[in-house]
Amino acid sequence: MALASRRSRSVSINTLSFPVMVISYILLFAWAFVVLFPLYWLAVTSLKTPLDVNAGPFYVPFRDFQPNLDNWHYIFVDLGEDTFRPYLNTVVVGLTSTAITVLLGSMAAYGLVRMRYEVRLGAIAGFAAGVALAVVLMIFRTPWLLAAVAGLAFFLLLLQTVARRGKRAVGNDDIAFWMISQRMLPPVAVVIPIYVFFQQLSLLDTWGALIITYVAVHLPIVVWLMRD
Repeated sequence: MALASRRSRSVSINTLSFPVMVISYILLFAWAFVVLFPLYWLAVTSLKTPLDVNAGPFYVPFRDFQPNLDNWHYIFVDLGEDTFRPYLNTVVVGLTSTAITVLLGSMAAYGLVRMRYEVRLGAIAGFAAGVALAVVLMIFRTPWLLAAVAGLAFFLLLLQTVARRGKRAVGNDDIAFWMISQRMLPPVAVVIPIYVFFQQLSLLDTWGALIITYVAVHLPIVVWLMRD
């Protein structure tokens, strides 16, 4: 009944009176002009020479000014490498990071849905301590491979000793909530650690650094969405 009443109250453009229809079309065309004219002006300006741009507001090509493609030639030919490189970087980094994030997120979400996990808090704390140790070692210019091995060894040591004493564990829902809670982390809080991390790995100003960062940032939301 509610749906039928809403349909009966809906107004079609054909049911409007002629004056109202005229006013509606005038307003629509006016708004379309406001939205589209900046795009037209941008395209027309790209066909002008600097003298035409400074001479005055010329609106109609071939009548107010003689269009040319010098600006387009300068951007795509003379500065072709500088023009296309950012787009290439965006395409490669965007597609690669998206594919990796969706793949890893789908597998993680499948595991959280199909399997039951009971992870002890001691093991989680030990893993965090191992990662922290590896990061500290890299800050003090320890080779990243040696730092990673030291962090892994420290984690395994804690896992076999201290972590076993704790009985409290977290389940699938806790893991999923912890992952989505990473979206609350202010990005500015991890800018310096990320910079130091990639500096130690000699990955600054590379596709790999961007891909790893994007995957790490977007993986929690992908897992959360794929899990539902």
